[in-house]
Amino acid sequence: MAAELPSLSETPTGVRIEVEVKVRASKSRVLGVKAGKLSVALAAAPVDGEANQELIDTLAAHFELPRRQVRLLSGERSRRKLVELSGLRAADISKRLPG
Repeated sequence: MAAELPSLSETPTGVRIEVEVKVRASKSRVLGVKAGKLSVALAAAPVDGEANQELIDTLAAHFELPRRQVRLLSGERSRRKLVELSGLRAADISKRLPG
């Protein structure tokens, strides 16, 4: 059985992916896919943009990208966010998902 994939769309420069974050976790990491969104646990608190920066750092490390290739497009003050990962295709995302 194939793993569930997050809701994503390819752009000319990369992939846009819907993300749902859980803040104040014990460790920052990509958890997997839940309800069509990439689920990410963040150790940072949602204060002064710290969680957003932690999200960028966590996604960059997980998908082996420079931080500059991870961009928060929307959801700056929400648990649900839209992120663009430049230089990746949809197939790259599915290969790197946990599980």
